[in-house]
Amino acid sequence: MLTAATVTSAVTAALAEDAPWGDLTCETFVPPSATASAQLRARTDGVLAGAEVFTAAFTLTDPHVSVVFSVHDGARFSSGDVLAEVSGPAQAVLRAERIGLNFVQRMSGIATLTSRYVAEVAGTKARIVDTRKTTPGLRALERHAVRSGGGHNHRFSLSDAVMVKDNHLAVAAAQGLGVTEALQAARERLGHTTHLEVEVDTLEQIEPVLAAGVDTIMLDNFSLADLRAGVQQVAGRAIVEASGTIRLEAVRAVAETGVDVISVGALTHSAPALDLGLDVAVT
Repeated sequence: MLTAATVTSAVTAALAEDAPWGDLTCETFVPPSATASAQLRARTDGVLAGAEVFTAAFTLTDPHVSVVFSVHDGARFSSGDVLAEVSGPAQAVLRAERIGLNFVQRMSGIATLTSRYVAEVAGTKARIVDTRKTTPGLRALERHAVRSGGGHNHRFSLSDAVMVKDNHLAVAAAQGLGVTEALQAARERLGHTTHLEVEVDTLEQIEPVLAAGVDTIMLDNFSLADLRAGVQQVAGRAIVEASGTIRLEAVRAVAETGVDVISVGALTHSAPALDLGLDVAVT
């Protein structure tokens, strides 16, 4: 969940980065008494995410600025739609403009791309989820955007669940431990509520992993044929996740193999910023 504290922290840092000693241009050219109104307008179709963050950019700059959205996060819009109205002291509106746009364009781009992935797998049981491939410091915002687009979140951080990958298993092997033995030992050290997921690269690795009683098995970079075989082999004994550079044009075929979860790093690391504009009138 995106909290007010998280929004305030991210936006405050961005405002300080953009105007560490004030906005010299506005302070020089814009009278303190001037007021401004602005419209946040879509220049392309998309899905909104970041209304709260956009608003905070203005209200944290000056609480006298008013921001009223006509749509909510998760709503679809069309090119030309007015998404929000902004009004207040002109210096504050102009100072916060770029920061507000940066956030809402980035977050709406993620939501829009996510919505396309979700639409592609409609009618299957597959759930589209994000990864930890997020912008440092902005994970909570970007993951909110994924949810706004109809997707779901993977573990938020390294502290939330155990995810054993090939490098971890290599460490265990170097210590003379087999896969099943190493995973069982890890399970014994975990609390009963902690989720255990393990990545495998081949079909042959599935049975030793399942023998340890894992919760989720990730089939990484499997072909479609091997994904189908893997789902049949697991046979409901664990949640099956597909991963590995899964592109939009291929995600439907992956979903139809019967996997439960499809993790897509591109949702956050490759989503283009959505084209939104702020048309400002100063009075």
